[in-house]
Amino acid sequence: MDLSNRKKMYLWAYAFISAPILGFLLFAFIPICFSVYVSFTKYSGYQAPEMTGADNYVRLLAEDPLFWKTLRNTVYSALAIPFGMALSLAIAVSLNQKIKAIRFFRTAFFLPTISSVVAMTLLWKWIFNAEYGLLNNFLGWFGIVGPAWLSSEDWAMPAMIIQGVWGGLGFSMVMYLAALQGVPRSLYEAAEIDGANLWQRFLRITIPSISPTTLYLLITSIIGVMQDFPRFQIMTEGGPNYSTTTIVYYLFQNAFRYMEMGYASAMAWMLGLLLMVITLINFRLSRRWVHYE
Repeated sequence: MDLSNRKKMYLWAYAFISAPILGFLLFAFIPICFSVYVSFTKYSGYQAPEMTGADNYVRLLAEDPLFWKTLRNTVYSALAIPFGMALSLAIAVSLNQKIKAIRFFRTAFFLPTISSVVAMTLLWKWIFNAEYGLLNNFLGWFGIVGPAWLSSEDWAMPAMIIQGVWGGLGFSMVMYLAALQGVPRSLYEAAEIDGANLWQRFLRITIPSISPTTLYLLITSIIGVMQDFPRFQIMTEGGPNYSTTTIVYYLFQNAFRYMEMGYASAMAWMLGLLLMVITLINFRLSRRWVHYE
């Protein structure tokens, strides 16, 4: 290949990759760099940024108790992760068997994943309604007076956790189902010959074999919970009394309701740092329980 043809190939290659690179620079890299600068300023979005040094970070960590409350709320909402993963694994194991209408059940469990988040959230808002909601009506059949799910400080976050577990079942179930189908059948046959019962085969073969998938779901679920926003905005708007205000929703309020873009940017970077630390810890600990063989 002569030099002119090689240059033409390079030019075509650069032309094809220019669009995603330009999109990344304009809509990701430049805004990220700008947010770093803004986090050290007082900025409303309408006026020029006013440099304030580390005041936003000092206020965030030492002077804003609501930030710590929203962080606790976010950690509380993360209780949906272990429940959701355990339930997804149980469903995946069940749907990995040879049963009738298996495709229907797999589709039914996966359907919420591809449905509109807004539509599903509005549906659950009706289910949790204290007066005419489906859940309290169902409890009433057994003589149980249901709580005011979304208007009670004690029950609002458990309601969000229940809805979060349901909403994440489909994706986790499909991931676990794919992992289960990749476990060699010969391992189960050898363990059965050695006298291992069903529970022992599950603990000694299934769990270690699907551990990379478990790690992936754990990390992505933590990131998803820390960034969870539309469900809380639609169902509770952070109430009552900030009991369901997560850190991302609080960030949104500061940025677009109170127009404190600098403070919101500082909060975003603290959230990013927290996610990075949690992810690194998970990768570090995964050496003890994740098996890639």
